[in-house]
Amino acid sequence: QVQLVESGGDLVQPGGSLRLSCVASGDTSGHYNIGWFHQAPGKEREGVGCMSGSGGRTFLADSVKGRFTIISENGANTVYLQMSDLKPEDTGVYYCARARAKCSWAPWEYEYWGQGTQVTVSP
Repeated sequence: QVQLVESGGDLVQPGGSLRLSCVASGDTSGHYNIGWFHQAPGKEREGVGCMSGSGGRTFLADSVKGRFTIISENGANTVYLQMSDLKPEDTGVYYCARARAKCSWAPWEYEYWGQGTQVTVSP
């Protein structure tokens, strides 16, 4: 079993920055791909980005390229989503998840999920 816990969500003004954390515990042996997803109010969960557990390559959605980055520390047990130049449309719950195999934009390709952390971008 794997547990993922996100934190770092907050209320921030447009143009502001946040760093979300995803801490993994349990069976964290091996290299796994960790994805970040965004669920805006009333909308489906969408992929924001993913970090490969082997090599650290990252993939980012076009909507966040140049504004968000994904980094890891602590032997990849902690993965961060660094968010800058936040916009009101970035509002929503952000989830991290561990992929069954490769990085993917499809939520069903992920087997373990955190509980989410709320980000609100508003003046």
